[in-house]
Amino acid sequence: MALHPFQSRLQAPVVRPLRRAIQWLWHQEGNPGQRARGLAAGVFCGCFPFFGLQTLLGVALASVVRGNHLLAAAGTWISNPFTYLPLYWFNFKLGSMLLGPGMGWPGLDTLRSEAVWQLGWSFTSRILLGSLLVGLATGPVLGWLYWRWLLHGHGAQPEQE
Repeated sequence: MALHPFQSRLQAPVVRPLRRAIQWLWHQEGNPGQRARGLAAGVFCGCFPFFGLQTLLGVALASVVRGNHLLAAAGTWISNPFTYLPLYWFNFKLGSMLLGPGMGWPGLDTLRSEAVWQLGWSFTSRILLGSLLVGLATGPVLGWLYWRWLLHGHGAQPEQE
């Protein structure tokens, strides 16, 4: 549907600056390798259940691997209100597969005793192990796929390291 000339003149003051701002953000910390490393760092940190800290951890890890900080922050959005439950359930199940089922669902007597702390570590160790493994698998793979897409889509040459 074509815009009326009057409508396009009204949108131009809004659309052009917005487009320029998006392009400016997109071209920060420039080469494809830096962008891919940033995204990979963000996805890795997004796999952990550290609500509120994922973005900070992703940006910090991107600094360590010399990656794009903005894409690291965006990569942490792999865990969001729509994906929390399936992602962390899968992470917990993976950790439980490797460490064993743990103590199971607590009974009322367990909740009244000091054994509840052991149940906490049982749950935490399983979800953290699963999160680590899922992050180690998805972060680099998505970073590599994004790097290949950038090279193909933008015609850039692979960086020499």
